Amino acid sequence: MPRKLVPRKPCGWLHRWTCDPSEEIRGVAVVDLRLVYSDLVRFEIELWGAVDARLQAECDLQLTWFEVMRLLGERGGCRVLDIAEEFRITVGGTSKVVDRVEAAGYCRRRANPDDRRSSIVELTASGRRLLAKAAKVFDDELEIRIGSVLPERSLKQLAAALSRLRAAHRASAHA
Repeated sequence: MPRKLVPRKPCGWLHRWTCDPSEEIRGVAVVDLRLVYSDLVRFEIELWGAVDARLQAECDLQLTWFEVMRLLGERGGCRVLDIAEEFRITVGGTSKVVDRVEAAGYCRRRANPDDRRSSIVELTASGRRLLAKAAKVFDDELEIRIGSVLPERSLKQLAAALSRLRAAHRASAHA
């Protein structure tokens, strides 16, 4: 049976809806999925903005570049396609970011010994130094914004829930 949605008081441009509060599934009150979505997306935007601002202020590094450099650091180098797949973005968009990071001297491309049609992107020495500095700033900001707010048990539950959601989304995208 479909859930009955009832409007709540409008909140700015966002008109929120909720399920009838008396409705229960398996004895548990129904969660307002639209509110969960709204909170999740807005928190991601706020978190990205805060981390990006801090990285730019302290390291002169955009969060987008940091994410690419972090992946290169973890993998010791990879193809542009690998980066695109990891971040679920287009190869063209990824290539543009890599071009900019490379132009700044933080990464370089070298021939791929396994496939002459592609290259391997790897950090330069200056890229590794900047990544080490930026990683400390990144970790500190995450601790301030997430780690100091949620107890360890809640963090583990959140991490597990997000992991399950991402896995389910990936599975449905490939189906």
